[in-house]
Amino acid sequence: MAARVRVAAPEAAPAPDPAPVPPLRLTGSGTARADRLFAAVTRGAGGFVVVLVLLVAGFLAVKAAPALRVDRVNFLTSRTWDVAGHRFGIVDMLWATVTVSAVAMVIALPLAVGVALFITQYAPRRLARPVAHVVDLLAAIPSIVYGIWGILVLAPLLRPVQDALGSAHWIPLFGNEGYSTGTIFDGGVVLAVMILPIITAVARDVFERTPVAHLEAARALGATRWETIRLTVLPHGRSGIVSGAMLGLGRALGETVALYLILSKPPAGPFSPSLFAGGETFASKIASNAAEFSTPTQTGAYLAAGLVLFALTFVVNAVARWIARRGDAA
Repeated sequence: MAARVRVAAPEAAPAPDPAPVPPLRLTGSGTARADRLFAAVTRGAGGFVVVLVLLVAGFLAVKAAPALRVDRVNFLTSRTWDVAGHRFGIVDMLWATVTVSAVAMVIALPLAVGVALFITQYAPRRLARPVAHVVDLLAAIPSIVYGIWGILVLAPLLRPVQDALGSAHWIPLFGNEGYSTGTIFDGGVVLAVMILPIITAVARDVFERTPVAHLEAARALGATRWETIRLTVLPHGRSGIVSGAMLGLGRALGETVALYLILSKPPAGPFSPSLFAGGETFASKIASNAAEFSTPTQTGAYLAAGLVLFALTFVVNAVARWIARRGDAA
């Protein structure tokens, strides 16, 4: 029998090494000039914003100084507002501005966080995107539309709620002042709807950026969906929630047209801290009395009120940055 000879198959030739990629070189006078130009433009843009803010503050201070010099009452502690008689104080406006904004935040903040969590953590994608678009569209509605809707539609619907809360009249905030509509409570609810999309958008963006590794680690340890949100999503988004809330609060503090249409002007009388009384915020007071800008002194009185509102927004933003910084450090 003939012997069989096994012939070994030839070994495959090794694949040639890929050609080396030359390193990206960013040297050269042209690139250096472009980099310096870009740095100068960004520094100029940042400096322009700072200078603009200082110019606005300086304008308000210079124009308000003559009126403050002739004021016959204490500007910060008096309730009297009579620009013709050189008697103007901001206590009532400050209280109305802070109270209506606080009511709006108490309503809007938890609702906005809940909507953001639903969109990012619970809703399927085919539902989450339409809901997010609808919420964002709320920001496109003009303020005057919110004002008309608030005084004609929403305020009458809120009357039963106001009556129910008014049963606790021994609490000063819920005292019955005889207003059926046009109260600070009505204005706060409308403001809550107006700032809802701002807070929701910021919170949604932060929640979506929660590291996937953190979510998977919590689920691997047996955490439920709510426990995963409480242990990972909310702590990661704390600073974003604060930032969104302060953006919404800034919008609420400066809102003019809607509150001008909604809030009833209170008659002269004793001070009432009730949410169910009328009032005038800084912005609505200035807008409703623009016809009195006839002399430098009268104009300066309203600009002084605007300067207080300007300073109030700075205080709010400073507090927000401090809270956000503490949240990041934690």
